[in-house]
Amino acid sequence: MADPSTYRPAPGEIPDSPGVYRFRDEHGRVVYVGKAKSLRSRLSSYFQDLSALHPRTQQMVTTAAAVEWTVVGTEVEALALEYSWIKEYDPRFNVKYRDDKSYPYLAVTLDDEFPRVQVMRGAKRPGTRYFGPYAHAWAIRETVDLLLRVFPVRTCSAGVFKRAAQTGRPCLLGYIDKCSAPCVGRVSAEEHRAIAEDFCDFMAGQTSRFIRRLEQRMKAAASALEYEEAARLRDDIVALQRATEKNTVVLADGTDVDVFAMVGDDLEAAVQVFHVRGGRIRGQRGWVVEKVEDITDAELVEHLLQQVYGDGWERSARESGGARRPERPQPELSAVPREVLVPVLPPDVDQVTDWLGTLRGARVALRVPQRGDKKNLAETVRRNAEQALVLHRTRRAGDLTTRSQALREIQEALGLGEAPLRIECYDISTTQGTYQVGSMVVFEDGLPRKGEYRHFVVRGEAGEGARDDTEAIHEVLSRRFRRYLADRDAAPHESGEITVADDDDVAGERSKRFAYPPSLVVVDGGPPQVAAAARALADLGIVDVALCGLAKRLEEVWLPGEDYPVILQRGSQGLYLMQRVRDEAHRFAIRHHRNRRSKGMTVSALDDVPGLGPARKAALLQHFGSVARLRAASVDDVAAVRGMGRRTAQAVLDALGEPRPAAGSGPAAPGMLAP
Repeated sequence: MADPSTYRPAPGEIPDSPGVYRFRDEHGRVVYVGKAKSLRSRLSSYFQDLSALHPRTQQMVTTAAAVEWTVVGTEVEALALEYSWIKEYDPRFNVKYRDDKSYPYLAVTLDDEFPRVQVMRGAKRPGTRYFGPYAHAWAIRETVDLLLRVFPVRTCSAGVFKRAAQTGRPCLLGYIDKCSAPCVGRVSAEEHRAIAEDFCDFMAGQTSRFIRRLEQRMKAAASALEYEEAARLRDDIVALQRATEKNTVVLADGTDVDVFAMVGDDLEAAVQVFHVRGGRIRGQRGWVVEKVEDITDAELVEHLLQQVYGDGWERSARESGGARRPERPQPELSAVPREVLVPVLPPDVDQVTDWLGTLRGARVALRVPQRGDKKNLAETVRRNAEQALVLHRTRRAGDLTTRSQALREIQEALGLGEAPLRIECYDISTTQGTYQVGSMVVFEDGLPRKGEYRHFVVRGEAGEGARDDTEAIHEVLSRRFRRYLADRDAAPHESGEITVADDDDVAGERSKRFAYPPSLVVVDGGPPQVAAAARALADLGIVDVALCGLAKRLEEVWLPGEDYPVILQRGSQGLYLMQRVRDEAHRFAIRHHRNRRSKGMTVSALDDVPGLGPARKAALLQHFGSVARLRAASVDDVAAVRGMGRRTAQAVLDALGEPRPAAGSGPAAPGMLAP
């Protein structure tokens, strides 16, 4: 525990200007990021008597070992820089936003040659148009099923699409006219893209245009006595109307607005947002916020707006080539609407409003609803937030206590000086000494931190792999902590350093990948594996990292140099956490090993074919999809691949097995065996 007075800047060093500051721990890791109108006034508040600080602020300043700041020109620049640094460093003492569920989106992959409509979750991809988020995936599928009558856009996977193209037969949706079947050439790529763009326009709210168009066509068909066509168009109109009715009208003026609500206590809060576009609820999203810093509701609203609109702005900027401002507002729900309703105004409302206006490219109204339909809608959003908080507490009752108990049990069992807040676990996966890989998984505060998982390809002394697991463990630990020492020495973090931000360093310097040591290293195995890991740490002079091994058979915990294992009580939270860490490392290692083995086995059969280089090998696999299909092909089929000739094609089939007859050759004569 550090004494804040040891790194407190001198009174005259801190400028009385707007800026952003960072607290770092003894390893140089950023633990807190904040902004201030006056850096001098804000930073001075952290170095008062510890008893006068909030308990979470006390923990932050005693965890930190240095403070630094960056001066900017305006408060709006400070707000943008603070958001960038929070996203980059993920400081442990800043507010943590966690989705209360993995929300599904309706996505249209417009960057594909034949765009596809599908349900997507997780991180958004460039070149894909998103609608939502929605509360349930089945709601998306019901809507899509209705719209496919009018907009028969592709919904199949890449494998199904390719298989249909090879066989010349569309899937079931193509036969029942819910897909335009571009896979078999019923429509061209341009025609199919036009259908996909019409689908996007309808989902974006341009519903009346398509309904009027269908009504005109229905009347024309009826006038021409084409009653079957008129009936089909009537059913299409009904389908569009049913899809439209799923989005209830909540605001009669047809405005675009986002409505936020928040319910919580001093430790956590549930946040809900309703996205209203064209007067209809187009999406809903929620978070559960862990208040790991002392923060008011007004400050929480400010961070929430950064979280919601900053992510969408970063994505739109990447898709527009890095431009700071798009030419026109984006239609996705993450774009800033003309009006944002919040439960309480942020402390610097003018600054936040200017920032939102910069993102949108036009004026944004940020206010608290007082009366009428918008006030009623805000109450509805608040009730959703209350229900979300109740559900979260029901599901997670005692979870924080359980994690703390698990870490405390591990600390006591292993005789550690403090709870192991960062645990790294290592495992080796191999098949009879081939395709050896090692895995590193990271748990912080008892939860997996998947963004810091790493895998290693084991090379061995001769570059042909390690002799056994112990040698592989030694190599993996040596490489990991060698990188730790290098990154630690290459990451200066002097106290009180003053810099002035410009366009090239707004995001700040990148965090080093291996610059932070774990509190505890766990290896999958018994005394031999633990001894190999201890030797790797000793060779590098690492003496401040605890080490143990977890053996699978009896779930025994082995410490370096000990003749007898440590036995954690069956059913204890500490043993459960250790098992979970070990199993996660095992899963991660097996996945990477299978990927390497599958890739190696796929192409190994073609390695010895004379005249077949990497480019033509890749072209063959891309054309046929697998070695099995390539083996079943004829010489003419292989020779038709770009860059191939009959001689090389024959050599490829000879290497894979018995050659097949050339395309067009007749059946074997009666009484003869076909080759």
